[in-house]
Amino acid sequence: MSDILDQILRRKREEIAQAKPKQSEAALLAQARSADPARGFVAALNGSVEAGRAAVISEFKRRSPSKGWIAEHADPAEVATVYQTAGASCMSVLTDRDYFGGSIDDLQSARGACRLPVLRKDFTIDAYQIVEARAIGADAILLIAAALSRPQLEELQSTAAELGLDVLVEVHDRAELDQALEANAMLIGVNNRNLRTFETDLQTTLTLKQYVPADRLLVTESGIHRAEDVAMMREHGVHTFLVGEALMREGRAAERYLELFGK
Repeated sequence: MSDILDQILRRKREEIAQAKPKQSEAALLAQARSADPARGFVAALNGSVEAGRAAVISEFKRRSPSKGWIAEHADPAEVATVYQTAGASCMSVLTDRDYFGGSIDDLQSARGACRLPVLRKDFTIDAYQIVEARAIGADAILLIAAALSRPQLEELQSTAAELGLDVLVEVHDRAELDQALEANAMLIGVNNRNLRTFETDLQTTLTLKQYVPADRLLVTESGIHRAEDVAMMREHGVHTFLVGEALMREGRAAERYLELFGK
């Protein structure tokens, strides 16, 4: 699994190069500008936190490079409905095909079945992907600090803002966090999983939390599998969670949500 991120990024650059001749960025931009207004992703998270609840980004995830298939045949519309009923604040949908088994169709199906703001979770390295995200109906995008320089991070955030998309900037260590803060990221996701080795440690969030300014919203990502994990994070002032595998595995999303977060 060493340097899986580099492998994914190489493949992503190939995908983008293949996509651009098939559909121009100008054509996508026209679709993006005619799309329904974006649902407020950050606003939904803040609303849950302000109400004293855990703010949960529930994820639709078919597979991962480290765990293999998690829910290969899951129906994104059905899962989105379950998440909304269970009380999720937002939803994340993997659209990477080769490594996570996702697709644009998964995102559109999920968003069409619920009222939740939806994050396109992919390895975004080009403005083309951001325009595409808005064109297909996404309300927010993910930017991974480990995959981008600070100028790229700033430029892609600006592109997203112009299109009305919220941005979750993901970091794993202090250097990446500093880069995100210097780029004025407001929604910071701490991935407890190292994307180069896929090893997971919940302490990563707690270590980095002390360096996150109070005016930024901190999301803990990966490795949340037990109610005790949620309680531990909340005791340390972390109230926003991105959870996928723990909800998707075994086809028990509703029950697992309640086990982790209650009603």
